[in-house]
Amino acid sequence: MTETPPNKEETEKSWVKPATEYGPLAVFLITYYGAGIYAATAALMGATAIALTFSFVINRRLPLMPIITAVIVGIFGALTLIFQDDTFIKVKPTIVYALFASILITGLVLGKPLLKIVMGTAWPMTDRGWHLVTRRFSIFFIAMAIVNEFVWRTQTLEFWVNFKVWGGIGLTLIFALSLTPTLNRHKIKEPG
Repeated sequence: MTETPPNKEETEKSWVKPATEYGPLAVFLITYYGAGIYAATAALMGATAIALTFSFVINRRLPLMPIITAVIVGIFGALTLIFQDDTFIKVKPTIVYALFASILITGLVLGKPLLKIVMGTAWPMTDRGWHLVTRRFSIFFIAMAIVNEFVWRTQTLEFWVNFKVWGGIGLTLIFALSLTPTLNRHKIKEPG
């Protein structure tokens, strides 16, 4: 009897992804309250680089979405610090959301739901399910870009910082939970 090799998700440490995604946000928030937006921006840049390095050391690979986010954090963080203008770091989430939405929409137009490539082994679903989930993620990212623009343009810096951390996490969690019926309806049953 032969044993099937573990898939990518089984070999990766499950705690690494949340730690590398939310760790830099925690560092950003704590630093903001201790030292202000420019120190928080520098801390976010450093924490993002450390998180990517950590992810690579533990899992021996770098996921694409965190790499894209890290590049944008680096660019907009540097612009924030060079010009001493917090507008750049406030616009960064809008750019990230818009870029992810554009990538997903392009995949749909080409008939390739790109989320299936990224998360297919974690969420085994039919092609129809992947199209629906990818479309919904695209809409969610567009909505989050619009909300970020509204918040940073109309609210105080402190409100925006808190929204970026707590509001972003909360809205993402609510969105993920809203996908549960679709994931269940289009789930591929394991033979057994």
